[in-house]
Amino acid sequence: MKKQLFVGAARGALGIMTANERRLGRYLRDGSGHPSNTKSAEQLADDLRKSIDEKQEGIKKVADDALTEAKRTGKLAEETKATADKSLLELNTLKEQLSQIEQKMARRPGADGEQVKSYGEQVVESDRYKSYVGSGAHGNLRIELKATEMDVKAITAAQAGTAWSGRDNDVVSLPQRRLTVRNLLNVVRTSSGSVDYARQTTRTNNAAVVAEGATKPTSAYVWEQVNAPVRVIAHLAKLTRQALDDAVQLQGEVESEMRYGLGLAEEAELLSGDGTGQHLTGLIPAATAYLAPIVVADATRIDTLRLALLQAELALYPSDGIVLNPADWAGIELQKDGQGRYVWADPLQLGGPRMWGKPVVATPAMTIDKFLAGGFKLQTLYDRMAPEVVIASENADDFEKNLYTMRCEERLALANKRPGALIYGDFGEVA
Repeated sequence: MKKQLFVGAARGALGIMTANERRLGRYLRDGSGHPSNTKSAEQLADDLRKSIDEKQEGIKKVADDALTEAKRTGKLAEETKATADKSLLELNTLKEQLSQIEQKMARRPGADGEQVKSYGEQVVESDRYKSYVGSGAHGNLRIELKATEMDVKAITAAQAGTAWSGRDNDVVSLPQRRLTVRNLLNVVRTSSGSVDYARQTTRTNNAAVVAEGATKPTSAYVWEQVNAPVRVIAHLAKLTRQALDDAVQLQGEVESEMRYGLGLAEEAELLSGDGTGQHLTGLIPAATAYLAPIVVADATRIDTLRLALLQAELALYPSDGIVLNPADWAGIELQKDGQGRYVWADPLQLGGPRMWGKPVVATPAMTIDKFLAGGFKLQTLYDRMAPEVVIASENADDFEKNLYTMRCEERLALANKRPGALIYGDFGEVA
């Protein structure tokens, strides 16, 4: 009687494969016997994970009970062993089924699981976008993209390459440059159209020892009021109605081109904006010209960068970064001593680019043979408006051509609060 009760408890704890699980197995093998007409693949996968967890718990419980029974009687009941073996086989079957469903889900276009929503996904999955398309795509559509890290020609459904059956839905885009300058700066939010701040221009310190009864010396300090205006960076793209209906293509357009193009223009402004018209005053125009504080014979690029950091340090500003062109950084890494050994880099080891303890940003946005070094965190970038996408159906002759205009823009201001902290110069390698 005890043996029969134990075996019955084992079968109950192990949860022998249900009819629904057997139907799921047939569905994965030949497409027949779908266990549910309403459940999605994601829901089926969740059910399988739950069944696997339950079976694993059951196997663990039976294993503990069987161990206790074996210690008490000296042997393990054959029927209990057979039941455990069968349950283990079914557990492996369930795991295989789960793997098949996950593979099917991975092959479906756009099935990315619970990932953080990209810019394109924010657009096409928003209620505003769905309502806009569902009502005939008339008027304007405004969607502000939430921060997480381009072409302006008309996009057609035929160019999109994402709605053709029997084809790879992956869109092959042109290479994109890594955008890094923004990450060097101190970035804060603002709700104003411009930012005013006071910047000290004069410090005349006359503090000194004073004899009893004598007149005390007077020091002089002067500040100036500086305004950092908020500027707009934006561009447009034309889309056909067919392309607008193709959500996958729209995602690719927003992610791969519009946001990237905005970032390219932003990086150029942050580095080199000349401050005229609607341009920002960039870091390079506001920086202090390089002037070696000490003489070093036959100075190399490595020596020059150390002297630039020294120049900022002597001006009492801490340094936290260096910006170079990739060609100049490669020249530093390839520098050898008299015996042909690399001075700075070890080809056998991987390491982040650093120089004199400071991170190095190698970007094509910096002109070859030029460098910018010093205190980037002492400057402030103000974000007034995050990147925003607006789609309009009434623009120029769009209605006649069945076109739509998509605009991507942002608003920001750059305050070069401590221009003496940044040193700009050239290596003298290019005539």
